Amino acid sequence: MKIVIYDCVTGDALTEKYGRTGALLVRWIAPHISEADLSWIHVAGEEALPAPGDVDGIIISGSEKGVYDDTPWMAPLRENLREMRDAGVPMFGICFGHQIMADVFGGKAEKVDKGFVTGSRRFQTRDGELQSYLAHQDQVTELPPDARVTASAAYCPVAALSYDFPALSVQFHPEYGPEFTNDLIDMFGAGLMSRDEIEAAQASVPADVPEFLYCAEVAAFFWENVSVA
Repeated sequence: MKIVIYDCVTGDALTEKYGRTGALLVRWIAPHISEADLSWIHVAGEEALPAPGDVDGIIISGSEKGVYDDTPWMAPLRENLREMRDAGVPMFGICFGHQIMADVFGGKAEKVDKGFVTGSRRFQTRDGELQSYLAHQDQVTELPPDARVTASAAYCPVAALSYDFPALSVQFHPEYGPEFTNDLIDMFGAGLMSRDEIEAAQASVPADVPEFLYCAEVAAFFWENVSVA
C-alpha cells in the first residue's frame, strides 16, 4: 500500500525547527501503518502531484493558507482531489486539508469570527469525547452534499467529516505534540491573539492528549478502503 502525504505548508519558523510537515506526518502515522510505503511531496512548493493510479491513498496536510487564497499550487491540488475522488482513492485531510476537501466537494470553508484558535480543545465524537491540539482561523461552514459530521465542538460545529466515498477529514491536528503547540503559540500568538487568548491557549497545552492521536483510526480507514492486488 502506497500512501503519499501532500505537504501544503509553504514554510515558517516551525518548519525550520521541526522539519517539513510532510516528514512530521510520516512520523506520526508510520507506527500504526508500518507495512505501508509512506512518502510525501511538497505541494506548496509546486512539486508534481501523483496520478490516481500511482497511489493507494493520500493525506492532505494543514497550511498557513486558506482555501480562498490565490496560490499557484491550489488549482492543481483541487483538480487532483477531484481525480482522486473519481478514482476512489482513499483520502484523509487535516485542518486545511479538511477545509479544501469540503470546498472542492461542494461545501464551503471560510474565515469565521472565532479568532485564531490554538492550544487544545475537546470535541464530541460518535464514540465519546476527544481532546486534540489545533491551530486555525478558518472552518467548514457549509457541508458538502455527500458528507456527515463525525465530530463537533461549540465553537466548531464541523470538526470532522466522513464522506459517501472513501474520505475522512478533521479540523484539529492529531499530529501536534505539546512542545510543537507551545512553540506555535510563542512564534505566532502575538500577531494573532490577545494576551488573554495567549494565556488561555498556553494553559490548555499540558492536556492529556495521546502522542499518536487518531493514528489507529486513520490506519484502519486506509486498510479498509485500499484494494491490494
